[in-house]
Amino acid sequence: MKTRTRLTDQEPDFQAACTWWSDLPDIWTPVGWKNHLFRFNVFWNGMIMAQPDCNRRTEAWKGQGVQLTFLAATPFVTFEDFVPLERTTYTYRDDGMVQQGWEGTEAPVLWTEWSADGVLLRQHVFAHIPGGGEVQTGVEPLFAWIRLSIRDTCEGIPLNEKHGFLITLDAPHVSCGMSIRNNVRFHNHPPEKMRYPRDLRLEGHPYDPSRATRVLEPDGRVRLAVLPGQRCRVEFSAGTPNIPRYLLYVQFDARKGRHVDLLLPMLPTDQETIDREMSLGYDRAFREANRFWSRKPATAARFVVPEMPVTEAVTHSLKMGEVIAEKNPADGQYSILSGSFHYANLWATPHSMACIMLLDSFGYHDAVSRYLEIFRKEQGTVKPPGKSFQLHPGYLSSPKSLTSIDWLTDHGALLYTISEHALLSGDPDFLARWLDPILKACEFIRNARAITGHGGAEGIMPAAIATDNCNEIQSVWTDGWMFKALTTAVRVLERAAHPRATEFAAEARAYAEAFDSALHRACRTMPRWKDARGRQHHLVPTAISGPRLDLETRGAFYLDAGPLFLVYSGLLDARDERMASTLLWFRQGPPRRFYRYDGNLGQLPSLEHEMSSCEPCYSWNVFHSWQLADRQKFLGGLYSLFAGSLSRKTYTSCETRGGITGTTFSSPLAVYLARLAVVDDQIRDGELHLLRLMPLAWTRPGCEAQFEKMPTRFGPVTLITERSRDGKTFHVRFTPHYRCAPRRTVLHLPPIAGLRRVLVNDRTVSVGSQRVVHLGRG
Repeated sequence: MKTRTRLTDQEPDFQAACTWWSDLPDIWTPVGWKNHLFRFNVFWNGMIMAQPDCNRRTEAWKGQGVQLTFLAATPFVTFEDFVPLERTTYTYRDDGMVQQGWEGTEAPVLWTEWSADGVLLRQHVFAHIPGGGEVQTGVEPLFAWIRLSIRDTCEGIPLNEKHGFLITLDAPHVSCGMSIRNNVRFHNHPPEKMRYPRDLRLEGHPYDPSRATRVLEPDGRVRLAVLPGQRCRVEFSAGTPNIPRYLLYVQFDARKGRHVDLLLPMLPTDQETIDREMSLGYDRAFREANRFWSRKPATAARFVVPEMPVTEAVTHSLKMGEVIAEKNPADGQYSILSGSFHYANLWATPHSMACIMLLDSFGYHDAVSRYLEIFRKEQGTVKPPGKSFQLHPGYLSSPKSLTSIDWLTDHGALLYTISEHALLSGDPDFLARWLDPILKACEFIRNARAITGHGGAEGIMPAAIATDNCNEIQSVWTDGWMFKALTTAVRVLERAAHPRATEFAAEARAYAEAFDSALHRACRTMPRWKDARGRQHHLVPTAISGPRLDLETRGAFYLDAGPLFLVYSGLLDARDERMASTLLWFRQGPPRRFYRYDGNLGQLPSLEHEMSSCEPCYSWNVFHSWQLADRQKFLGGLYSLFAGSLSRKTYTSCETRGGITGTTFSSPLAVYLARLAVVDDQIRDGELHLLRLMPLAWTRPGCEAQFEKMPTRFGPVTLITERSRDGKTFHVRFTPHYRCAPRRTVLHLPPIAGLRRVLVNDRTVSVGSQRVVHLGRG
């Protein structure tokens, strides 16, 4: 049983965080091609879901998907034996018997491994499109190349000479939910629910190495193919009335290194296209995919630290960020999605986090520019979701083709993303296209604040839908996003020397004053609570006015989309008494008595190891610790996110622990905090702070930490650190490439015990008691 230690005086690291949190169970991981409309999802048990119809935009392909389940099996079994075999191998829940991970290649190749009868069997899966280039239409033929192999055998015991896999071909029959241990539901009763919707037949039986064996649709299109030129046996069965499932059995020599290759098209595909793809073979298709994924933008950053799981999480999160995205063939527009299977639409707040915290912060500026273009086209076409609002030309929202639930928050999240991207990329063409939409978006905030007679507090956003609760409230979450957007837009206008910068800066100051006054009045009406020392506190409201505020305070949104967000937004300082009180409520207040480890999301929200008990991606408390330079709490939150909200096997990101994975939710926050720990352009306006919260685990003696071409608001910088093998000397190499120099650059030295000497760019520097080195202006 896993030992769950508490945060102590010893500085947290990834290994320690793995004792706080169990790994995510029952995961699925996207395997696909950048910006393709479709993507495969590989589940924890090796099951491959090829389901093209996951949203309104893909309804034309409904009924074209297939679900492949893989069972390690020595002999071919009859259907009478298949059901007990399936129960024995227990494919319906993650029992830990199947392992997964990524190959160490540029192309994302996912392996799944089974241990059966003294043999380790592996499945490798990667995606490929013909030509191996960028998508043009978004619906190019998409293939999953699958290699089934023998990785190892156990010496010293008698083994079967043959081994293989039983593969079921079913209709997609899985649904997903947010609850742990009930997040993946197999709808297999009655059995007809999982029957493939059309008759399938096997062409090329018995298997002949001179030609491929294909599973065919009634019209001759190919649903699955076994490549020619292999030493294997192939059997096929169409099931029985009681078990209406198609079975493909692939058997080969149980000797290390032996393998069989299969080709799975996302859609049933004509034989000519299949034959062209098969002519490449697995290895040549992989080389094409590897070349494609090896091409990175010139602006791409490099992030390498001694903690390999953190490095790998950053690497694979960046890849998944562009796989969980699409080019819509209907209009040619690109968009990030919120999920690869479930949530294959768009929520603007995680969209903002994926763009800024993940892609932009690591130099993928062209991709972000592409994903934002749809909002410029659609600006002003959607009415804000509140009774007080009318259609406004400056309002930014998710397009109707992508939207799930409209939140007023969307406008702020999108304007912030557009503005921060302009600052991080320094792209003059982007700014030229977006300057007028930015001004219109600022005007929307100004005009909305001026609305009167709505019955709530004036001078802030009128009541509107702010979260999935769909209540029209004056949410602090909405005001936080609007204020962060407005102040970031002002930075853009100031950088461009725009004459309206002063106007909107004054608007932002007035907004902050109005909000502070409204929050102060609302706090006086809130219930009181006592902390462990007997001090009384007012609860800080999640909304200034609106219906059912009791539910808003009891539910998860009080933590995830409530007052803790106000520090990240810039509306309140972490030292503000209201923020300190709110943080204490979630860390040590009465809700902690009701917390259940690895319980479901419906429990009273609280913080466990500095991570939200509901949606880890909204652990805004970490920005309090960041602002206060509280290393212990900041690193506790950072490592909780890496170890507790991302799969340690595939780095797929969760919405809730044990719930929906295959998302762009928590990985952006985890990698952004890792970036802020070493390269921080946010803590003081106009300043750049280096290594301010760098974990000691990244200063391991004899190891380099490399942060190359890291984007900042001032331009990209390269920072490389290395501690000598004896641990007494710390080398820092710093190379900035500023577009506009910061007012000052400050180097913070990690609290390394026994450090005798510090060199910056090979020059010895003196270090004061504050362990800070001023590198000057610019």
